[in-house]
Amino acid sequence: MPKTSARLLSLLSLLQARRDWPGALLAERLRVSPRTVRRDVDRLRELGYPIVTAKGPDGGYRLGVGSQLPPLLFDDEQAVALSVALRIATTTGVGIEEAAARALNTVRQVMPARLRHRIDTLQVTAVERAAAPQVDSDVLMAISGAVHAREVLRFDYTTAPTSDAPPRRVEPHHLVTRGGRWYLVAWDLDRDDWRTFRADRITPRTPTGPRFTPRDLPAENVAAFVAARFSGSDGSGGRPCHGEVILDLPAADVSPFVHDGVVEALTPNRCRVTLGSWSWPALAATIGRFDADIEVVGPPELKDAFAHLARRYAKAAT
Repeated sequence: MPKTSARLLSLLSLLQARRDWPGALLAERLRVSPRTVRRDVDRLRELGYPIVTAKGPDGGYRLGVGSQLPPLLFDDEQAVALSVALRIATTTGVGIEEAAARALNTVRQVMPARLRHRIDTLQVTAVERAAAPQVDSDVLMAISGAVHAREVLRFDYTTAPTSDAPPRRVEPHHLVTRGGRWYLVAWDLDRDDWRTFRADRITPRTPTGPRFTPRDLPAENVAAFVAARFSGSDGSGGRPCHGEVILDLPAADVSPFVHDGVVEALTPNRCRVTLGSWSWPALAATIGRFDADIEVVGPPELKDAFAHLARRYAKAAT
């Protein structure tokens, strides 16, 4: 590689590494004169790189934002990270799978052999991929844009093939992904409450509404909020149905499978379990998965749920 070309690549790498570079420091790092740095900057501009000159006694340079995407330079770790991200993007169900695969192939072709070998060992398979509906990338961009701008979002929300409900008006808070699906967490202005909406059912309307001041989520963070909602939280941060039982099993055999409950050893072969769920039948079914005799301590609703499931299972057995 000619010396000038190698120096241009080094200069580009430095400009990508930090926001602002004093001209004298660039000259020192490249071991050239400030005049050579100025000439090299002009060459990069001719190649399409938007380099901004900072005014002042010291002077300096910054890699700016242009109208087109020029060639980029990555170090080994960045190249591997980009490849891994693109590999995962082919399984997201966001409608960018083909573009991600083409981008990955482009990056892979220019990689040295040692890096190609590293990314080729990574194989990602989407489990139950067909069960998660695809979301148009334009829809995701519209939602995320409203979240970022803090603007009221209006959209049609389809819950059934013949749904003809009026448009929803929400203050969008977060765009999240869970279990292969995308969701919008928002304050519903018409229902005066927090809601989660599946992004694949959203058709945004334009223009967006007025700006708003974000409300505080009724949880420590958005992850905790979403987890609570999907577990049937009543809004107080917990699950609405809690019960207590005694199982004829050692506590050590039960504890690994009771992630958010309490297990107390009573004897070497018996334990007390306190657990919550989104409904009483769901709680009874969760406890029933342990292959052991069960003694219900309370409340009566849990006993009724076991009786309800017993009748249902007996009917299924006939």
